[in-house]
Amino acid sequence: MHPQHDHAQLALKDVSKAYGDRPVLDQVTLTVRPGEKIAVIGENGSGKSTLLRLLAGAEAPDTGEATVRFPGGVGHLTQTLDLGPADTVQDVVDAALAELRDLEHRIRRAEAGLSDREPGGPADAEARLAAYGDLLAAYEDRDGYRADARTEAALHGLGLAHLTRDRTLATLSGGEQSRLALACVLASRPELLLLDEPTNHLDARAVAWLEDRLRAHRGTVVVITHDRVFLERVTSVVLEVDGDLRTVTRYGDGWDGYRTAKAAARRRRAREHEEYLADLARTEELVAAAGARLTATGGDPKQGFGKHRRSHEAKLSGRVRAARTRLEALRRSPVPPPPPPLAFTGGRTLAPGPGTPDRAGVTDGTRPAGRAAGAPVSGAAERRRTLVELESVSVGDRLRLPALRVEAGARLLVTGDNGAGKTTLLRVLAGDLAPDRGTVTRRARIGYLPQDLPDRPTRRTLLATFAAGRPGFPDEYADDLLALGLFRPQDLDVPVASLSAGQQRRLALARLVTRPADLLVLDEPTNHIALSLVEELEQALDAYRGAVVVVSHDRGFRSRFTGDVLELRAGRPVDAVPAYASGEAALRRT
Repeated sequence: MHPQHDHAQLALKDVSKAYGDRPVLDQVTLTVRPGEKIAVIGENGSGKSTLLRLLAGAEAPDTGEATVRFPGGVGHLTQTLDLGPADTVQDVVDAALAELRDLEHRIRRAEAGLSDREPGGPADAEARLAAYGDLLAAYEDRDGYRADARTEAALHGLGLAHLTRDRTLATLSGGEQSRLALACVLASRPELLLLDEPTNHLDARAVAWLEDRLRAHRGTVVVITHDRVFLERVTSVVLEVDGDLRTVTRYGDGWDGYRTAKAAARRRRAREHEEYLADLARTEELVAAAGARLTATGGDPKQGFGKHRRSHEAKLSGRVRAARTRLEALRRSPVPPPPPPLAFTGGRTLAPGPGTPDRAGVTDGTRPAGRAAGAPVSGAAERRRTLVELESVSVGDRLRLPALRVEAGARLLVTGDNGAGKTTLLRVLAGDLAPDRGTVTRRARIGYLPQDLPDRPTRRTLLATFAAGRPGFPDEYADDLLALGLFRPQDLDVPVASLSAGQQRRLALARLVTRPADLLVLDEPTNHIALSLVEELEQALDAYRGAVVVVSHDRGFRSRFTGDVLELRAGRPVDAVPAYASGEAALRRT
């Protein structure tokens, strides 16, 4: 354990934070114990980065108290560098190691003071020697002598060994800048590490290096992450930020403990609903029985004025009056059941048809195309199972695909580096992008989830956007939307442009699951949403009977995926599989 742990303290007490008229956190109280490794989770826009800035002391709460006391230093990795484009790699290194450089300067001054023959006697000399010893201890505790070596090791481990120290930030890609910032924060070896999405822009080798590095860290780690595999391997505590309730909830025992607690909460909610229904039924029976007794004795429970009312009330026992009051209270405050799990609809097998023209109109439902996911079939059965066919499709330099067929029930994961053409292919399949050349034939209802949120979200309300394209008025679909459990009644009239990224993604999912589709085309479906919803989405896809074509960087999602894999490089299939005819899309079974 870190020698200075006994003096470390990190806590929030009744902390609230808002930006303008938008509250983010409300009355949050939590304590981080020294040496803990904590994951902060929640959908995009829920307030995770705000929480990290409060823990770093980079921002002050509007109300409440934040205590940040780590004698061994605080390293805060934000999602963007604070330096300018003209600054160099060396400037970033120096900024990250500034505390260590300051310690070195103070040690040199203290050494000079020890050699000076200043008045003050033995007591003063002893005090100077003790101060010097404290500085040395602090420096050695952070392994300051190896800071430069750690910097080189971190740059190498994160794939940045090729960078020269005089390179300006303007010449680095966004991913290189993020990795540089991470390397420098780690090299400074602070007692407290606060990391915001550190696995972004890292390849598998760099992620593995980072996981080893953080597990070996002797201090405290608080990390925002959407990577469930990383979370499981590195952290033992989960803090969930709820953007709707503006709360932070702590879960022990890591990811398993979080999932167990969530499952228990769902069972408890279901049990409370069942108890409510039983209580309601008992109370209704009691009130009905009392009314029947009054009727049998000549009373009329419908009368409610004058001597008749007084007479009827006099005949009612205290128990029955209490039952009526109880019944009114139960009906005013129903206990809803937990929302049903997400479920996609559709997935039927289609009869032969002429095909659906894409935006460019380049379709020919009678032309042959190459095989795709699923076992080869022939003749009428083959055509009946075909949902989408691509032949000789090209989109500029981004995509050149000889042939692809997606059959009913197929599962296809499209992989490749950034810029390989994955999103372009999915847009063509979904009809969102017309190819420059080639044939695209669709014989299916397609549900499409794009990767990116709209640059300029609509000013229409959440409910109006959910109901767009459906007959009738938006209010007619309020119950359908609320039944999914993705939004609260007070959210329905909020303009989409005012929703967070996570809320906008939830809206897109709500539209997707409530519209029947035979083929789901999903581009990074786990982006922006809470990890609990990610698992629900995975379960919904497992149960879905239709075809799925998906792009995902999520390691957990990919490890659970069962189906075929199409790998693209520079817009072209990577492998040629002998089982498929020449020129057809190369597929590998996962």
